[in-house]
Amino acid sequence: MSLRPASLADAGAIARLHRLTMQVSQPYLPELHTPQEDLRFFSERLLPECDTRVAEAGGMIAGYVAFKPGWVMHLYVHPDHQGVGIGPMLLAKALEDGTPRQLWTFQQNTRARRFYETRDFKLVRLTDGADNEEKTPDALYAWEG
Repeated sequence: MSLRPASLADAGAIARLHRLTMQVSQPYLPELHTPQEDLRFFSERLLPECDTRVAEAGGMIAGYVAFKPGWVMHLYVHPDHQGVGIGPMLLAKALEDGTPRQLWTFQQNTRARRFYETRDFKLVRLTDGADNEEKTPDALYAWEG
C-alpha cells in the first residue's frame, strides 16, 4: 500500500470510489448528483481547493483524504479495503502538521463516528441536517492537535 498526492488525472477514479463508497457505506443518504456532476466537483472544486492524497493498493486507488487548513473535508475508503489500516493512514496524513482540524460526518454513520472518536476527535455539535445538502442529521467533530 502506498500514499501519494492526488493529481487532476485521478479525479475520475476518486469520483467513482466516492460514489461507490457512499452507496455501500451510507445507503440512507439520498443520491443527489449524477456521476458527471461528481466528476466536475472533484475536478473543479475538491482537487484544486484541498490537499488530497490517495492510498493505492494493487495499482488501484483504495481510498483518499482531502484536507485544508482547519478541516478534513473528505475521507473515504473503498468498501473492499475497509478495516485494513488505510483510513488511519490517510487520517494521519491529514493531521501530521499537528494543527487543529474539524470535520462533519452523518449521525447515522456510526462506524465513522467511532473511527474519529477513537482518534481523539471530540463531538462538538449535533444538527438536524437542515443546513446540509442531504438534509440528514450530522455531527461536527474537532481534533485539538
